[in-house]
Amino acid sequence: QVGFIITGMKELKHAKVGDTITHVSPAASEPLPGFKEIKPSVFAGLYPVEASEYDALRDALEKLKLNDASLQFEPEVSQALGFGFRCGFLGMLHMDIVQERLEREYDMDLITTAPTVIYEVVLTDGTVERIENPSRMPEQARIAEIREPIVKVVIFVPQEYVGPVITLCTGKRG
Repeated sequence: QVGFIITGMKELKHAKVGDTITHVSPAASEPLPGFKEIKPSVFAGLYPVEASEYDALRDALEKLKLNDASLQFEPEVSQALGFGFRCGFLGMLHMDIVQERLEREYDMDLITTAPTVIYEVVLTDGTVERIENPSRMPEQARIAEIREPIVKVVIFVPQEYVGPVITLCTGKRG
């Protein structure tokens, strides 16, 4: 069914895809099953070319998020690039699509930083931290091990394409 509800929410960012909405009495004891929050795997900084466009970029990202619940972003400040956003994407294609939509639909001129992934850092005391931004890496003396995501892949290709596919894979650290 489609309808309207009135809530006490002041900002749209407080409503997430998969939220369970219920009456106050009797209230649901736990959320309905079946929805798993999507975790981004690629992160990059998006900065407006003109500093005065920061608010417009924030508004554009919020509008995109209405149609794309997997897009995540938070404010970020860079000494070189100024005010922008650290964005989380499902992958490189998702990042390219979001960037293209910002440029085409919202007429944004953007600077995009090199994409990164989540690293697991094992500290010398045995604890494990998940690092999304290289600038938040712990000091070198506290790091015992750094892990990055890998994928085990089996590729089936015709014999004549084996050489180029191997070249492509090794070029991508495969």
